[in-house]
Amino acid sequence: MNPVHSPDPLDGVDPAVLRLLRDELVEVSRRGYERGLVVGVSGNNSVRIPGTDVVLIKTTGCCQGEMDTADTVLVTLDGDVLEDAKTPSKEWRWHAGIYRVRSDVGAVVHLHPPHAVAFAVANRVPMIVHTAARGHLRRIEMADLLPAGSQDLADQLTDMFADGELRVALMREHGSVSVGPDLRTAYYRTEYLEDNARVALLAAQLGAMSPDDHIRLAEDSAPLAEAEG
Repeated sequence: MNPVHSPDPLDGVDPAVLRLLRDELVEVSRRGYERGLVVGVSGNNSVRIPGTDVVLIKTTGCCQGEMDTADTVLVTLDGDVLEDAKTPSKEWRWHAGIYRVRSDVGAVVHLHPPHAVAFAVANRVPMIVHTAARGHLRRIEMADLLPAGSQDLADQLTDMFADGELRVALMREHGSVSVGPDLRTAYYRTEYLEDNARVALLAAQLGAMSPDDHIRLAEDSAPLAEAEG
């Protein structure tokens, strides 16, 4: 992956559009970190530059919670880096692969939402348990455990998302992938995936208890005391 400058794959792209996409990529990435959907320097999000075969993706080794626009890099779907002294996330191959097979995808979000990943560690796909997830996710798939950044993982995810109806997938013992026509839609699908997994786990816990055993409260001799300040 060597920096290239000619011919210009961004010819005709308004610089203002690039600035807005960088800002949005930083904002959405920080939101995911702040909501506990990724930790450390893990995860990577990307957005397609409209009308091109170029994507904007997180640089390698940076924390999403501390990102700024300098931590974003332009790379072509062939892996040519368009900005000197920057290295894209090692997962760029499967981001590029998804964009190649899905013209409808404008953004890819890869986070490590803990409740959803708990299912992936158990090698189980969470049932879609509430109406919001049914509407926004439709279904969930699971990718096998393969080395992060490998061509094998890129090939598997590219083949999986070649199904034009697929919106989200889990990666066994790893994380999640969500796609959408734009960055916020792709990100919100990760939030729905995580919320669905959390509710599924809570419902399973409740279902394992009889109704009378859900919560045992002590006798409160002054039930209104707290209201009195």
